[in-house]
Amino acid sequence: MTRRRWIADEFSADRAALTGEHAAHLSRTLRARVGQEFEVACGDQLRRATVANVTDDRVEFVLGEEVAASAAVPITLLLAIFKFDRLEWAIEKCTELNVTTIVPVIARRTEKHLAIAAEKRVERWRRITREASEQSRRISPPEIREPMKLKDALRLDSLRERASVSSPEIELHGSRLNSSHDIEPRERLLKSSQNFEASERVVEPLQDEPPENQPRRGGIEFSPGRKPWVSSQIEPSPVGTAPTGNELRIVLAETKCEVQLSEVLRSHQNVASLALAIGPEGGWAADELQSFASLQWIAASLGETILRAETAAIAALAIARAEI
Repeated sequence: MTRRRWIADEFSADRAALTGEHAAHLSRTLRARVGQEFEVACGDQLRRATVANVTDDRVEFVLGEEVAASAAVPITLLLAIFKFDRLEWAIEKCTELNVTTIVPVIARRTEKHLAIAAEKRVERWRRITREASEQSRRISPPEIREPMKLKDALRLDSLRERASVSSPEIELHGSRLNSSHDIEPRERLLKSSQNFEASERVVEPLQDEPPENQPRRGGIEFSPGRKPWVSSQIEPSPVGTAPTGNELRIVLAETKCEVQLSEVLRSHQNVASLALAIGPEGGWAADELQSFASLQWIAASLGETILRAETAAIAALAIARAEI
């Protein structure tokens, strides 16, 4: 029988406890009883535990033997901030899919009122990840960073370039990208970004109730009533050059891209860490794509299907976990 797992609020060598609202769920809702057995995560250890005492706001355990827990490749998700109800759903599901770190990103196209309010939502997001972690039997919840601008997120130590020169060639299931192309991969991404900037139109005003006869045009639908516009004439986003050292960084391009995410992942062996970047409503701006390109992020696609931002985050993480 699979034991339910909890993350301790307090623990010592042989005792652990849940407190406050965290304990109330176990004591009141699940009606915990003295003598029941669970698994309790205590820091980086997972222990068998027996309930020793139960009150409305505190549940104490006696800790037993350590339980072996498997380690997964760490995945950092740069998640541009969008509507909070959908964002929180994405955070919950990505936690269940074992994301390691979530960095809420204030992108060029993040709505100003969401960017301002995001800082006050961080503790709520951490509670969501904790509950989702226990439900999905994780040892610990993912780290939720404070919201930050993209330029600051790209400066994080875990995302920095570790080598100045990368392999000039990437094999993707028989499709070779190398210096024999007319334009180098990184240069092609920069050129694509510049073309985007040159042909980009002003995003139409966002309306709460758009006219029924007003069609949605190309791009990505993220939420009802939102009409981000992306030119259908944009060149496919090319693949950048991957960093060395088994550290893989991938930006999901909202426009057509010549390489699928799954292909990029399969082309790299023994990945030690992965970073994925998911854009906001309307996608990444041209200068943001240039920033990714300059730091050797690989541009990849989830296919031709139009996905909402939260769907893209969950789909990308699920693919990543399946491939690495």
